Amino acid sequence: METLRVSSVPSLQIPSKFDKTQSKKLTFLGFNQSPSSSFSLVQRHKATFKASSIAADTENPYAPQAETHTQDDKFDWYAHWYPLMPVCDLDKRVPHAKKVLGIDVVVWWDKNESAWKVFEDACPHRLAPLSEGRIDQWGRLQCVYHGWCFNGSGDCKFIPQAPKDGPPIHTSKRACVGAYPSTVQNGMVWFWPSSDPQYKDILAEKKPPYIAEIDDPSYASLMGNREIPYGYEVLIENLMDPAHVPYAHYGIMQTRQPKEKADREGGRPMDLYIRKLDINGFIAEQNPGHSRFLPPCVFCVSIFSPIDHINGAAASSPGTEKLSNEKVSSLQTGQKKALLIFICVPVSPGNSRLIWTFPRNFGVWIDRIVPRWIFHVGQNLILDSDLYLLHIEERKIMDAGPTQWQKACFVPTKSDALVVGFRKWLNKYAGGQVDWRGKFTGALPHTPPKEQLLDRYRSHVLNCSSCNAAHKALGVLEVVLQVVSFCLLGIVAAIKQGILSSMVARTALVATALLCFAGSKWLAHFIYKNFHFHDYNHALV
Repeated sequence: METLRVSSVPSLQIPSKFDKTQSKKLTFLGFNQSPSSSFSLVQRHKATFKASSIAADTENPYAPQAETHTQDDKFDWYAHWYPLMPVCDLDKRVPHAKKVLGIDVVVWWDKNESAWKVFEDACPHRLAPLSEGRIDQWGRLQCVYHGWCFNGSGDCKFIPQAPKDGPPIHTSKRACVGAYPSTVQNGMVWFWPSSDPQYKDILAEKKPPYIAEIDDPSYASLMGNREIPYGYEVLIENLMDPAHVPYAHYGIMQTRQPKEKADREGGRPMDLYIRKLDINGFIAEQNPGHSRFLPPCVFCVSIFSPIDHINGAAASSPGTEKLSNEKVSSLQTGQKKALLIFICVPVSPGNSRLIWTFPRNFGVWIDRIVPRWIFHVGQNLILDSDLYLLHIEERKIMDAGPTQWQKACFVPTKSDALVVGFRKWLNKYAGGQVDWRGKFTGALPHTPPKEQLLDRYRSHVLNCSSCNAAHKALGVLEVVLQVVSFCLLGIVAAIKQGILSSMVARTALVATALLCFAGSKWLAHFIYKNFHFHDYNHALV
């Protein structure tokens, strides 16, 4: 799944052949470092990745080539911005329930401030979920249990049960709902996981990671999201593992094939390695290109060009303009650029959320004419094809103990370098696992039946504006085809023989009725397979 791409139309193809000029710049499985790239992230930690300070290491397949660590380095899970959802998949008319780090929040559109707001998903009155509420005619978030209303700052503005001539109890601090700092960046709603007033202006000091290509109009960058029934750690390490693609996604994804295949699937040795690992994540040599893990959520792969070093903490207007100028220059030279961007959100033990987008500056017209839901059909099939494997794998890792991962798992080849690097970062800087702050016992939820585990409708379709609209439209079309088929058969049966004396006319009506009925049945199967449940039997592929 590291190379999760559009498997329908279009597919981001990794070229299997390069010209002589390109081959000189390529190592066996990655690009050599180059000083120019349009890829840039901006995050709150300062990172200093200098290629000149990195020594070569070909003996250890997964050890980072340069590593810094002090006793004071400790990753704080609650001192970072987290994405909630792509804006394109949020309906401004209704509040949305989301969970991150075990925190239940409600995301809603405040039309008075023209901004997305993120609140604690609990009314201070009797703790009813505000996500089940509504946005009233004045643009306030209303709890539907007793009608309490809140403005965009979380202040209670109306308590229906309070006497008009009584004390203004709605002004009490206890009547307010906790409001989290939030912002929109790169087409996603982000929030800071603390409603403490001291973080009210945190956006002025620290900003979410920024990827310029997502906002660049010269790039195509359709987004998708899905709720995943396995944990954050397993999700990230699976995306960092290109070696599983020919096997777990056989028949679904096109992969680079070796000249001499050792088996049907075409697995091969991979010379992956990490350039530097520290509290800010790592940069690695990928196949092909480079990859970057920016904790806690962002993992990016640059296919055609190396990733720039990160040398800033907060985004600034001049810096943004500079990056835009660099991109224009690269486009003028006709240089192809493509990124695979995966944003992995810890939801709760055994559950995570994946947001993905694949910006590219070529074939942009395809995304403008092909509906987004068609891309999602293929991408969800890729996710489904190894979902059950990873769900069970996570339980076996938990049985062994998360801190015993490297003892339980045998990872002797360089193809596992990024996975081992992530586990090393997790153990060394982040406490070995997500910090849930005592919200959970650590036990994973039980394994449901496979149809429920791979249920696309609840995990994706309901949360995707494009797929939800397509599901409804196709459902209507299915009913229309059935109605037309029965009406045509009824016409043939009801009309007198003399009126429809022509055998050709009667045959045509009956044939049309049968075609409509068959079409409705095929459509019902298509809807179920692509919007509800699509099993994947690896033994029969």
